[in-house]
Amino acid sequence: MPDLRCGVLFGIAAYTMWGLFPLYWPLLKPSGAVEILAHRMVWSLVAVVAVLAVRRHWSWFRELLRQPRKLALLTVAALVITVNWGTYIYGVNSGHVVESALGYFINPLVSVLFGVLVLRERLRPLQWVAVGFAALAVIVLTLDYGRLPWIALTLAVSFGVYGLAKKQANVAATESLAVETLVLLVPAFGYLVYLQFAGQATFGQQGVGHSLLLVGAGIITAVPLICFGAAAIRVPLSTVGVLQYIAPILQFVVGVTIAGEVMPPSRWIGFSIVWLALAIFTYDSFRAARTAARVRRSARTLDHVVAER
Repeated sequence: MPDLRCGVLFGIAAYTMWGLFPLYWPLLKPSGAVEILAHRMVWSLVAVVAVLAVRRHWSWFRELLRQPRKLALLTVAALVITVNWGTYIYGVNSGHVVESALGYFINPLVSVLFGVLVLRERLRPLQWVAVGFAALAVIVLTLDYGRLPWIALTLAVSFGVYGLAKKQANVAATESLAVETLVLLVPAFGYLVYLQFAGQATFGQQGVGHSLLLVGAGIITAVPLICFGAAAIRVPLSTVGVLQYIAPILQFVVGVTIAGEVMPPSRWIGFSIVWLALAIFTYDSFRAARTAARVRRSARTLDHVVAER
C-alpha cells in the first residue's frame, strides 16, 4: 500500500478511536476520575514498554538522557497531558461530552495563537478572522452555560501546550509517551497504593471485568497515539489538520445522540460559529498549502532551466 494511503488510514484510525473515547470512560464507573487517570498512566506505560520491547528499540533512551532540554520539555508535556486527560475523563463522566468536544474543536485555533505568542509566527488575515469567530463563539457559549465553558477551554489550552512542548522536543510518538508516562508513574502508582490501603480502590473490588477495563485504559491510550505517529510521518500536515476534526465530530455526535445531552438553540448558535471559524481556518490552510506547492514547483523549474544553461 502506498505510504500516503497507509498514512491516511492510520490517521483515520487514530482520530476515530479518540472520537469514541466517550463511550469507554463511563464503563469504568464507579471509579472516580482521578483513579481512572492514575490507572491510565500506569497501564499506558506498560503498553508502551511492551511495544518497545517487541521492536527491541531502546537505544534512544540513552541518547535522550544526554539532552536535558528535551527531557524538560517532555516533563512539561507529561504534566499538561495529565491535566488534559483528567479534565476529559471528568467531563465525559459528569455528563459534559458536548462541552468536551468543543475543546477539541477550538484546539487548532488555540494552537495557532500559541504559535503567535510563543514561536513569533505571523497569522494570515483569514486566520485572524477564524480566531475572532472562535472568541465570539466562546462568548456566546458562556452566556448559554451561564459560566465560562471551562472544561472546553482547559482541554483546548492544555492540549495546545502539550502539542507545543512535543513540537519543541521533537521526539517520536511512542518514545515520547514512554517518557511522559514514566514521569507520571511515581505519583500515579503512589495514589493507587494509597487507595488500596485506604479501602477506597475499585480495582479488584468490582469484579474481573471492571479490573480488565481499567487495564484497558492504558491500551486504548497507547494504540491511537502509535497510529497517529505512523500517520504523521506519512501524510502532509494539512491532511492531518483535516483528519483531526474526526474526533470532536464523533464526540459531539455521541454526546447528543447517545448521552442525550440537551442542545438549546443558543448552544447550536455557539457551535455553528465554531464550525464557521474552522471552515475558514481549513480553507485558508489549504489555500496556503497550494500556494507553497506552486512556489516550490516554480523554484524547481527555474533551477532546472538554469542547470541546462
